[in-house]
Amino acid sequence: MDHHDNRWRAQRFYRDPRNGKLMGVCAGIADYFGWNVTLVRVLAIVALIWLNVATVIAYVALGMLLPVKPERPYDWDEGDEYWRSLRRSANATFRDVRQRFRELDQRLQCMESYVTSRHYDLDRKFRDLES
Repeated sequence: MDHHDNRWRAQRFYRDPRNGKLMGVCAGIADYFGWNVTLVRVLAIVALIWLNVATVIAYVALGMLLPVKPERPYDWDEGDEYWRSLRRSANATFRDVRQRFRELDQRLQCMESYVTSRHYDLDRKFRDLES
């Protein structure tokens, strides 16, 4: 089994009865998408009010068909760090992406300042002389 198969398995949709109230479906949805479980429960209640029979059927079907989230991750040799970082809140992911863009922007600014400086022209002339 290669790395991509393990990643797919890690991102699989489970129900999470350990953190759930009824069957763990809402907790599993919240874990999968990185959402707050209370928000998912409120959305489930709203769906129950609007689509009462369809929501009940879908919830029970998911509760019966979805596998239970394993206690400990399996089939992963690289340790618990991967699993801890797998499901994070959307805010944490957004914060990390924003930080990476800041770092890239700083690197780009340094490159721009070098290319527009006199040192760049001087370095280029020295390289031309070497050739």
